[in-house]
Amino acid sequence: MKNWQTVNRFDQLPDLPILAEIDVLVIGGGAAGVAAAVTAGNMTKNTWLIEKYGFCGGAAVAGLSGTICGMYMASDDHGAAPEQVVFGFTEKFRQALADKGGVTGPQRYGKTYTVTHDPLVWREVADDLLEEAGVNVLFHTAVTGVIMEGDTFKGVILESNAGQSIILAKQFIDASGDAAGIARAGFDYYFGDEGRIQNPTMFFRIAGVDLDKYLSYYGDDTICPPKVTENILAANASGEYDLPRHKIWIFPTTRDGELMVNATRLAGQDGRILNVIDPVDFTEAEVFGRRQVRSYARFLNNFVPGCENAYVVDTGVEVGIRQTRSIVGVETLTNDDVVNCRKRQDGICRTPWPIELHSGDKPKLHWLLNDYYDVPFSTLIPAVGENIIVAGRCLSAEHEALASARVTAQCFEYGHAAGIAVVKAIDENSRIRDLDSQSIRAVMIENGSAL
Repeated sequence: MKNWQTVNRFDQLPDLPILAEIDVLVIGGGAAGVAAAVTAGNMTKNTWLIEKYGFCGGAAVAGLSGTICGMYMASDDHGAAPEQVVFGFTEKFRQALADKGGVTGPQRYGKTYTVTHDPLVWREVADDLLEEAGVNVLFHTAVTGVIMEGDTFKGVILESNAGQSIILAKQFIDASGDAAGIARAGFDYYFGDEGRIQNPTMFFRIAGVDLDKYLSYYGDDTICPPKVTENILAANASGEYDLPRHKIWIFPTTRDGELMVNATRLAGQDGRILNVIDPVDFTEAEVFGRRQVRSYARFLNNFVPGCENAYVVDTGVEVGIRQTRSIVGVETLTNDDVVNCRKRQDGICRTPWPIELHSGDKPKLHWLLNDYYDVPFSTLIPAVGENIIVAGRCLSAEHEALASARVTAQCFEYGHAAGIAVVKAIDENSRIRDLDSQSIRAVMIENGSAL
């Protein structure tokens, strides 16, 4: 990233129009941002949310990841019924999707379960919840700079096709996924394991599938059976396909004859790791991601029964992003915390999802069987920086820990906690880092979270 300037902070108010002076500003409208904004809005704070696209959803919708992972316990008992252990805002959103026919029931994913959502309905549910909470949403708007007083955030510079303006706020939630606010201020962050981060992927959907025929062949586990992997290897050996990932995941959706496919693996054409913070890498991922989609779709046509007449409906608006910046937090979620299923008195979310590490030639899955770990509140608080908290995949976590903690159900709950935290900071005239985590947990439990 040496050819780009990340820091863009102003220690005095720039000569730009002030759009608003508010209580809470949420940067980013993914799962964490929506949860944070709805929570703060429902607690009567004047809350605004800004989002670079024309809809909310982040990786779940723009990236078309299409599932709410992280709700259910994992087990070696293949016949065990799904056991949901994450509720709160996650369940509120899932139920709202279900009310609109926008989410499936639990689908087997290896040793656990997930659900598949309709990305269009996801956008509509987010719109409804934000409107009901009185949140002022600005789409097609991005943060390009921050206004600081020492280590304290005072405002942000927004840019849209209308030009530039300023929003001043009492509290900020960085739910950008990329720690954009933290980075613009010049505070510390890092990329994965000494720069080694998880691969992006290009999700896609196919329609025209004979689902009965497909399920009879593929089975009810969304992770592909060995015979599909063997066929991928055989197709590659023919020289007629470009299928770098040999274990693919396919999810029936809420629509008849449609499947969502997680199959591509994107690396630089020179073999380098693609870091989509850099638009050069982002562009390469998009272009070659679309090409891989066509190759995998042709493979499905020719090798997977039921998919003979299937066709690509769409790809993600952007590649699916698993990891970019992580903040240096007051506390860091460690790999050992995850592997040992560590419980915490200051935990703000249970996480039963496996370490699902997409790095290198093949994904690594480390299952947490019949157990979960707690994510501590202080992983959302930057070590330096006041009046700001993060929510979503940019929390402070070690590389493999993040490969478990980054998924949608958990991001909903991080946003839930962050929304409560900024409201308490305002009401108690307190620094976020000085808040009592037990009081935040108490409100989350009152809102339905299982802690």
